[in-house]
Amino acid sequence: MSTAPQLVVHRDKELMAQAAAARLITRIVDAQSSRGEASIVLTGGRNGNGLLAALAAAPARDAIDWSRLDLWWGDERFLPEGDPDRNVTQAREALLDAVPLDPKRVHAMPASDDPHGTDVEAAAAAYAAELAAAAGPEDHGPVPSFDVLMLGVGPDTHVASLFPELPAVRETERTVVGVHGAPKPPPTRVTLTLPAIRAAREVWLLAAGEDKAEAAAIALSGAGEIQAPAAGAHGRTRTLWLLDAAAASQLPRELYPPATP
Repeated sequence: MSTAPQLVVHRDKELMAQAAAARLITRIVDAQSSRGEASIVLTGGRNGNGLLAALAAAPARDAIDWSRLDLWWGDERFLPEGDPDRNVTQAREALLDAVPLDPKRVHAMPASDDPHGTDVEAAAAAYAAELAAAAGPEDHGPVPSFDVLMLGVGPDTHVASLFPELPAVRETERTVVGVHGAPKPPPTRVTLTLPAIRAAREVWLLAAGEDKAEAAAIALSGAGEIQAPAAGAHGRTRTLWLLDAAAASQLPRELYPPATP
């Protein structure tokens, strides 16, 4: 089921990060209150890491039961464990090392020096198997029903490591694939596919800065997902675009929310 996107526009990227962190805390606490646990998919990049840093600084972070939180990733750079360019390395520095997570519930994507070696397709298959093992009968598919799946939006409209026109964005069966020849370095990556992304209850797309304005306008103006992967990212119950004023500056006026702070 596709959900029409909702837009929230904040004055600047700092306010956007703080508001998104507050929103995420509330969503996690609500899920834990109703089901006893929560499942979140993290994104890297400057906006994803900015949100994690804001979450680390938020006093309300202590409302979360960190031991009952599953963390997954939307994509990863296929580099050695601990490489500073890996999303999980940056997430640990921004937040994860500062909170009492259960290590068994932190589901990092495989590194290039894991047992799979440099076989990115084997690494992708291993992560798909881990997702499938975590899915329950109520999830109706091979991935858990994530409470919130966050995605940064690239200037070319890519999300996760789904780049315009490349094979990964066309995948309809597998939940995780290897990416070769990504136009943004490093060229080899592991990524969730659109079917896996759409299993989430809520998908949040984060975009801040003038360099994201054209991408946001394209993705929200009816573009196809092969040409604009961000257009194909939506949640089962909610699709939320979190923008700063600069990233929203090229949106058609009919899309611009009438009164957001």
